[in-house]
Amino acid sequence: MPTIRDLVAAIRRRDGIDAAVVLGRDGLLIDHQADASVDAESVAAHVPSILQYAEDLGASADRGHLLTAVIEYRSGSAVIAAMSADAFLLVLVRPTADLGALLFDLRRHRANIAALV
Repeated sequence: MPTIRDLVAAIRRRDGIDAAVVLGRDGLLIDHQADASVDAESVAAHVPSILQYAEDLGASADRGHLLTAVIEYRSGSAVIAAMSADAFLLVLVRPTADLGALLFDLRRHRANIAALV
């Protein structure tokens, strides 16, 4: 049976991925692999506030709980995907990466990913 560490390693091996981070709702790291230029602990600490506002937006717009958020920046994107009620996956993606394929795989394998937590 695959582990969270296997999931992180598999995502990290994809072209154009700078970091794959599994974190708790509190922003604490569960597991991660990242380029040396990425401070995974610092990045993870910012996710809870993003999640709170995204959840509030979903509730106000009657869209339900957050499944996946994509935030695009000039130098790449951040993908936040719910793995369970208490664990999230953060993937930092370069502009050259195949973001569509990553999002498709996260959606297609959501149940399998959730079983790892």
